[in-house]
Amino acid sequence: MRVSVLGVLAAAGLAFAEKCNPSFFTPYLSSNASIVYARTFTSSDVFEGPLGNYTGMPEYCALYLNVSSSAVSSYEFGLWLPTDTWNQRYMAYGNGGFTGQVAFGDMAPGVNYGFAVVSTNTGHNSSVTEAGDAGWALNRPETRTDWGWRALHGSVVLGKVLTEAFYDKSIEYSYYAGCSTGGRQGLKSVQMFPEDFDGVLAGACAWWTSHQQNWDLKVALDNLPNNDSHHITADLMDVLAAEVLNQCDTADGVKDNIIMDGYACKFRPEALLCNSPSANTSTCFSADQINTIYRIYGDWIDTNQSFIFPSFAWGSESQVSLMIITDEADIDAPSGVAYPRDFVYNNADWPAQDLDFETILLSEYLDPGNATADNFDIRPFYRRGGKLIHYHGYADGEIPTGSSIYYRKQTENTLVPHGIDLDDFYRFFLIPGMEHCLNSVHDAPWYFAGANQPAGLTGDNIWGVPGYRDTKHDAILALVAWVENGTAPNELIATKFVDDTPALGVQAQRRACPYPQAAKYVGGDWNTTSSFRCV
Repeated sequence: MRVSVLGVLAAAGLAFAEKCNPSFFTPYLSSNASIVYARTFTSSDVFEGPLGNYTGMPEYCALYLNVSSSAVSSYEFGLWLPTDTWNQRYMAYGNGGFTGQVAFGDMAPGVNYGFAVVSTNTGHNSSVTEAGDAGWALNRPETRTDWGWRALHGSVVLGKVLTEAFYDKSIEYSYYAGCSTGGRQGLKSVQMFPEDFDGVLAGACAWWTSHQQNWDLKVALDNLPNNDSHHITADLMDVLAAEVLNQCDTADGVKDNIIMDGYACKFRPEALLCNSPSANTSTCFSADQINTIYRIYGDWIDTNQSFIFPSFAWGSESQVSLMIITDEADIDAPSGVAYPRDFVYNNADWPAQDLDFETILLSEYLDPGNATADNFDIRPFYRRGGKLIHYHGYADGEIPTGSSIYYRKQTENTLVPHGIDLDDFYRFFLIPGMEHCLNSVHDAPWYFAGANQPAGLTGDNIWGVPGYRDTKHDAILALVAWVENGTAPNELIATKFVDDTPALGVQAQRRACPYPQAAKYVGGDWNTTSSFRCV
């Protein structure tokens, strides 16, 4: 329950540094919350996080809290409050995979913008290397609910109370940024709690939990090494990637090593068929291996022609090779097994090979943790003036780009009959060459300051888009401008820095266009934004 800030401001006259201690915040806590620490960090202090150390930021008050969410579960969250540079805006950051970890790597850039920033561990503690492991969920339904939605919402609500108490001012605007699981969390917030945020930036959303998590396992099993005639090795995935680039690169009118739309390419895997019994099988594919390619890169259609999940786009091979089983060592613990094993069946010994259509039906029925973000009727968010920027990389080999396209279309089918133009509040951008949330293939421009992205650059205290802190290059600033000024983003310009190091300068930039528009080559140097226009 939200505690009133207005009636309990006895310490309002204290300097911010004096306020930054547990005794100041305790009166504003709900009965199920406690403060682990509260202390001030100056620009010269180092905050030691699990993934790195953060320093050089404006002075801020750092809080860490624990909240009991049930008799058997709890979640934690971090809240950083700039002491001198707060812009009266509040920003929450999401998480990734099944990882239980506060997103300090995103909170640090957020403080540089001037936001009060918050992020949760989603109800459990685990490392990024355990992002695919959900052993913590086995027979723990309350913890699943924390991961599904409760930890983020609860952290956001209590964090707002503490923020307003600290500054003795109201928050003017509230924002959210997240990618992957973080993207799902953003969409879930839009659907369940439309009052939480004025603007949401959601990337590569893992929104269809009951289907996608099982699809992860299906893709892994499609390439089992114990079926030698069908199995594709990691080296052959490299061969496939080269042929995809060969066939698809010029489909957009320019040969620049960037596939603008991997779904538009009419790729023919048969070009890789071994053409004689004596062919070098390290550089060509058997007919059985071609069939495996079609399974991996085809939509999952099952019983009674039921559509389960969309396919990867051509051009995502570098990450797809990490999803499928290319090594014998992965057979016993294939990618994706955690969800059906630990969430759905609650059986640590559940065999991955038992995955079938009934697993999908059971997953849909249970939807453990109420995690799936499939309520496409987001009129409440629209009616209160909320704005949503959604993006996905075409070279994403972890969550198929098609899943975001499917989400956008389902939302369109739901809202347009009610007379709503999605472009009024929901813009969707597809980023050519970008992989899952960050980085790219063949040096495609990928950086626009989305969630998780600053960690993909080399340098100290990176935030925003160095050299280009404006609404065209920075998705956070684009969202702020749309919410606060009504300036809708008609393009996003992605940047590729030399060696992903801003200090070395810009290698290339390219505009991405709001769906269903696409960037088309109009001539000139393809590394500059003027060579493409939105059509």
